[in-house]
This record gives sequence, C-alpha cells and structure tokens, in this order.
Amino acid sequence: MTGAPTWPVDPAVLPGFLLAMVLIELTPGPNMGYLAVIAAGRGRLAGVLSVLGITAGLGVYLALAVFGLTHGLTDAPVAMTALRWGGVLYLFVLAAEALRPSTGTIATNGGAGRLVARGLLANLLNPKALLFYGVLLPGFVRPDHAAPWVQLLSLGLAHIAISVLIHLGIVLGAARTTATWGAGRRRMLRFISAAGLAAVALWLALAN
Repeated sequence: MTGAPTWPVDPAVLPGFLLAMVLIELTPGPNMGYLAVIAAGRGRLAGVLSVLGITAGLGVYLALAVFGLTHGLTDAPVAMTALRWGGVLYLFVLAAEALRPSTGTIATNGGAGRLVARGLLANLLNPKALLFYGVLLPGFVRPDHAAPWVQLLSLGLAHIAISVLIHLGIVLGAARTTATWGAGRRRMLRFISAAGLAAVALWLALAN
C-alpha cells in the first residue's frame, strides 16, 4: 500500500507560510490606517463592520485564485494599471475623509452597509491583494499533495483567518486607546492617519 499524502497542503511549507502571512498583515498599510481611523472615530462596531468588508474583499480574490482567474488579471497590464490608479484615487479619498471629525452614530453616517462596502472597495482596489493571491499564494502549492485549488483554498482561508485576528486587534486597540482622548489628541490622530494614507497613495502612484 503506497503512502498517499494525508495533508492537503505540504506541512513543510506551513511554518514559512504562516510567518510570512503574519509579517505581511503586521506591515503598516492602508487597511491598518483605515481601520485605526474608523475605530478611533466611530467606535468598535464601526471598526468591526469595516473588517467585515475588508475580509469580503480578500474572499473575492481568493475565489478568483481558486478558479484560476487571477492570472488573467495579473498578466493584463491594462487591468493592473486601472486597479493601481483606482487604488491611488481611493486612498486619497480615504485620506481626505480621515481629516474630517466623525460625528453621530453609524446610522446617521450612512449605516452599517456603507462601512462594509467601503472596506470591500478598499481591498478590491488594492493591487497588492491581487498580486498576493495571484502570484505569492500559488508559490506554496506543491504538486504531490491535494489538487491545486484545494491547496489554494486551504492556504487562502488560513491567511484570511490571520488577517481577521490582526485587523480585529487593531480595531479593539484603537477604540480602547482613544476612548478617553480629548479633541486635541483625536485631531492629531486624524492628521497622522491622513498623512499615512496619502503617503501610501503616493508610493503606489510612483511605484513601477
């Protein structure tokens, strides 16, 4: 009886994969700044709803990878250019919004659906997310284990779980830290967050 692999994913790649995922998610980026601003200005619930939207965006790209559709996008210069400049524009929009103080409840600011939709759009317009699922993730697939789509799904779900935990940590930490802040410190946070989002937008615009 031959010993067929019992793991859908090669266990040898898991330590390196999980470490890479944690480091990627802990690297400062637009999602981190956006979630911190939302949680600090509107509270934990608004932050959690934004995490839900960001996670849905990851799910879309994972589905494209599982069905083998990401290569068609990453290999198309027009699609990547459109995605890149769409992301640049949206980051500048988020930076401008970060400067404005948040007032009212979630209901008076467009509702929960708007927060989820904005998180979704933020990730769909992130070319790094597409490249991650189209280029980096397939690098951990091994031919002597489960079908490629099964491995992609397993690895992608592991990444999404890690991202959710880290994003929720950012939301809870930002909401708790700023709960007792005065107007001056909140204003400073808005300026810092807006500058960070604008800097990421410029980097994305100038990157080759």
